[in-house]
Amino acid sequence: MSDFRWAYIGSGGIAKSTAMNIKKGNHKIVSVYSRTYSKAKKFAEKYGAEACEDFESAVNRDDVDGVYIATPHTSHVEYAVKAMKMGKPVLCEKPVGVSVKDVDVLINTAKETDTYFCEAMWTWFSPVALKVKEWVRSGEIGDIKDVVINYAFPGIKMSKDSRVLMPETAGGALLDIGIYPITYCYNLFGVPKTIKCDGVIENGIDISETVILDYGKFKCTLNMSLCKLKENCKITGTQGSINLPVFFHMASKAILKKGMKRKVFRGKTDYITEFNCVAEEIRQGKKESVYIPFEATRECMKIMDECRKQMKLVYPFEREEQK
Repeated sequence: MSDFRWAYIGSGGIAKSTAMNIKKGNHKIVSVYSRTYSKAKKFAEKYGAEACEDFESAVNRDDVDGVYIATPHTSHVEYAVKAMKMGKPVLCEKPVGVSVKDVDVLINTAKETDTYFCEAMWTWFSPVALKVKEWVRSGEIGDIKDVVINYAFPGIKMSKDSRVLMPETAGGALLDIGIYPITYCYNLFGVPKTIKCDGVIENGIDISETVILDYGKFKCTLNMSLCKLKENCKITGTQGSINLPVFFHMASKAILKKGMKRKVFRGKTDYITEFNCVAEEIRQGKKESVYIPFEATRECMKIMDECRKQMKLVYPFEREEQK
């Protein structure tokens, strides 16, 4: 099969990570645009692409099959809408925006232009996460009693001008890392009955929070933080439990325990699996991903909107819009 040809928008850390991974498969990066041309040029030289001085030159060309957007999330809507209006399928890094208002713009544009759009939530392209979903949905561990997911990394130690720590780029724990456990629970259990969020705000961003998604018969307790390093997931049922030492970042195994019996499922969570699935969907003429449907992206953003509302977390550009 011929290579699937990508236009990269953004040349930072996540762009480099995906590029390094997908080059092992049937993918080719043909063009790259970054706000800083020197960075785009350096990226292009490494991955055999053409550095472009403007967005249109990178995207609006015959040898681009899809557009991958890997910029700070405050610019996702602008670039994704432009690409879709050019008729180009879009794979956009998470979160695709900063509010459900942004998500609605993206979904409506995809429908109006009849163009494929997908959130790059690599977890749900992963065989490991899909196996966990199968176990839960099939009743392998009985009725769910309790779910606890922890995800933290020491982002607070990053440079002060990092997008993760800047209110101007909607930095903070919720949108950058909280989206993973929230999406995980949504994909397993759907929309919760109630949401409770307690967070710590410093310098205009949330550095940590505990989110409780109440599903009536059980609760999901999600702990997110930029102050330490931790990642795991435990789903407890009436007949057993599912443990993931790592639930999203390169998740490689899920452990099912029922009494004295133990079953281990092994698989890969990597970018190339995600890019392969997206490329196949685009080639099949799909306009919406079966892995990350529009509704999933929208409902998860609604949960995060509610968390921000409870924390009274408003970004500077949102205050400007309200004036």
